[in-house]
Amino acid sequence: MPGFRQGVAVAARAERGLDVSTVPPGTPCWADLATPDLTDARRFYPELFGWTGQVTPEPEAGGYTVFLLDGKPVAGAGPPAIPDQIPIWSTYLATDDAELVAGRVERAGGQVVVPPFEVFDRGWMAVFADPAGATFSVWQPLAMAGAEVFNVPGAMSWNELVTPDPEGAKVFYELVFGWQPDDQAVGTMTYTGWRLGTQIVAGMMPPLADDFPADLPAYWTVYFAVADADAAAARASELGGTILVPPRDNPAGRFAALRDPQGALFSVIDLGP
Repeated sequence: MPGFRQGVAVAARAERGLDVSTVPPGTPCWADLATPDLTDARRFYPELFGWTGQVTPEPEAGGYTVFLLDGKPVAGAGPPAIPDQIPIWSTYLATDDAELVAGRVERAGGQVVVPPFEVFDRGWMAVFADPAGATFSVWQPLAMAGAEVFNVPGAMSWNELVTPDPEGAKVFYELVFGWQPDDQAVGTMTYTGWRLGTQIVAGMMPPLADDFPADLPAYWTVYFAVADADAAAARASELGGTILVPPRDNPAGRFAALRDPQGALFSVIDLGP
């Protein structure tokens, strides 16, 4: 009875005054960066988003840094898990039971990249890949809830799957998280919102490039809210980053796709009033 067991655990943590996730299970709750140059990440992102960095004290954490916005956690950064890992931002989805998710991923045809493990007293995490190769993580909170603020400038605002196999993704993510696809026509493209109950919690789109290689894995990308997408893109460039997609408008707001100085992909979006 894993659901009952986890429910008791959550209640017990709440009674002890520990944090539980700030969002429902199946909802993006955290994002972190794996980078070979953690020192430069601690420079670049605070100057871009107004973050401050709080280094995890345990030596085993390798300098893992929690970025704070007005004193509240919004994202993290740490060294690569393996030496040849490319710099990458990872999306974490909240869960009450990481082991249960691992079983669902395997049964749905995905891969358990890193089995669930305890991160000190902060929580449990695991890393998975969907059948098209897009990696994502889950976070089962103990002392750390995950991000504590969303959808304001400097905080995570959106998470999006880019995949050459949207129909396969619809089957996989419904089996794993109970997501329902909500398709919308955007020009000549079909954009999918992932609906969990009454809320759209993430999105999905096919690759925009016609020459997208058939064997290139899908990926999840993270959007951070900003007050001005044009100014944020220009500032990222000044700080040593790269503008991949110049600022442009879409139905959700004005956005730009960027790379940091080490090559990690992320996006910024101005959601407007």
